[in-house]
Amino acid sequence: MPETFPINSRTFNLAGENIDTDQIIPARFLTTTSRTGLGRFAFHDWRFDGSGSPRARSPLSGFDPTRASVLVAGRNFGCGSSREHAPWALLDYGFRAVISCEIADIFRSNAARNGLLPIVAPETAHQWLLDNPGAEVEIDLGATRVTIAGGPGFDFDIEPFARHCLLSGNDPMGYLLDQTDEIRQFEEVAE
Repeated sequence: MPETFPINSRTFNLAGENIDTDQIIPARFLTTTSRTGLGRFAFHDWRFDGSGSPRARSPLSGFDPTRASVLVAGRNFGCGSSREHAPWALLDYGFRAVISCEIADIFRSNAARNGLLPIVAPETAHQWLLDNPGAEVEIDLGATRVTIAGGPGFDFDIEPFARHCLLSGNDPMGYLLDQTDEIRQFEEVAE
């Protein structure tokens, strides 16, 4: 996972509530265990019609990952079935963080373990972000603080191990692999 913090970006808004993992990446695309290439399936049914042609009125029209890598989503984002493919698809599509006033627990855990920062915002800050699409934000994971240009900044909570992995550009498996020498030394002493 690449190091991506702090994040300085504009926001991209999907204000709908209850955006579930099947909307993020439809189940028919869960045919790989590779993290790469899934961005083309992110919000697929919102972006393309049944024949594969782009939808003229897609809520993702105008998304530019070079300008906006922070997704501001409506309440209960990431609900539905558990699938690591959802944060993989969002990351590959260009998002680095998702902000909502409510993020489904399993999605939140999957996202943090896979390099996508899930941020639960206070209601007032969340509403401000929804009312001001394209806002400039700075996300300081070290200080667990979101600063919003012209808006109400806020602190956020994140599980300490997930924070450590995100800051180090690692995931839980990578963290364990980084401990290989210490594990071998322990095994040698234990014998």
